[in-house]
Amino acid sequence: MADLRRRFGLDGFAGQGGGLLRPEGLVEPAAAGMLGGERIMTGKYMAYVGSYSYNGQAKGITVYDVDVKNGYFKYRCEMEVDNASYLTVSHDGRTLYSIADEGVVSFRILPNGGLARLNRASIKGMRGCHLATDEEDKFIFVSGYHDGKETTLRLNPDGSVGEIADKVFHKGLGSVAERNFRPHISCTRRTPDGKFLMVADLGIDQVKIYRFDGDKGTMTLVDALRCELESAPRQFIFSQDGKYFYLMYQLKNTIDVFSYETGERVPVIERVQTVSSTGDAPAGQLTAACAIRMSPDDRYLYCSNAGDNSVSIYRRDLETGLLTLICCLPISGDYPKDIAVFPDQKHLASINHASGTISFFSVDYENGLLMMNHRSIEVNEPNCCVITKIPKE
Repeated sequence: MADLRRRFGLDGFAGQGGGLLRPEGLVEPAAAGMLGGERIMTGKYMAYVGSYSYNGQAKGITVYDVDVKNGYFKYRCEMEVDNASYLTVSHDGRTLYSIADEGVVSFRILPNGGLARLNRASIKGMRGCHLATDEEDKFIFVSGYHDGKETTLRLNPDGSVGEIADKVFHKGLGSVAERNFRPHISCTRRTPDGKFLMVADLGIDQVKIYRFDGDKGTMTLVDALRCELESAPRQFIFSQDGKYFYLMYQLKNTIDVFSYETGERVPVIERVQTVSSTGDAPAGQLTAACAIRMSPDDRYLYCSNAGDNSVSIYRRDLETGLLTLICCLPISGDYPKDIAVFPDQKHLASINHASGTISFFSVDYENGLLMMNHRSIEVNEPNCCVITKIPKE
């Protein structure tokens, strides 16, 4: 297990997120209309891919024009960021945020899809691995894998990153059966009701729940979701109606479906389903679930798996939140650290970290097929990808 954690560690794991994700990597549902069951796309879309830059082969963020109809990216330019391990887009679609060695870097998304640097802000800690903004774009949450620290920073009206509002360090659990349970925070999100912060820590196998002060940006621990030991809860996402969330386990290779209701002191959370992240096939010894994403219309859920290098797709019941497996198929790359779902939902891109590629597929939901529809493009050590609609001026 320790070897798996090191091989698929979360230093810059992707997604994700929360780029108009609700979570990162997906556009807002309002960006498309419906006609005869088909999603009708309007406007222009961009893709931003974050990469490590330490070896000089990438600058940090690669900018692509998105060909939605044909399911492909067209290279435009690169922006310099020191080791862009994770990206997210503000909920108003106007600002891109990137993890960097120095903390967080913000960019204004220009009318032509280009990026203009706004500022950078220190988190006074080690480089984070995950970013998410709240629905109001008032705060940004930085998850720290290396130091077990969650940092909340204010966001200014122009989208730039402000001062640190609060921070918390998780504590380890000591040694159990010759294993050290050290904190490794991997994902933080504000709950849809706005009352709480949920902080996944794969090192101590818990999701901590904090009451969140939406004015001050401060947090107070009120509860914890204690997961199975050695399961490694890595990432979670909420449904758009806020009634369900989906928790993916890196080592257990499963996804838990939870119902969510708001509460005065603590939220009411109940597990309603568990599914394998690798479909019907048993997970291999070196398999690790990497990224979890939702389609723009909330009807499909996607999960990538390193080791067996696959993507699983599930149909999601909008009423019950339950998942039904559609397929689990290979992605023609090594270590799919993130998935990007195109706004038409007919295509997806696999962000393959170890092979340094992005591979593109058409999705046949009815027959359970992924069909590679273009040559892969090369990107040095890509970590994550967000696809977003260019905002109107």
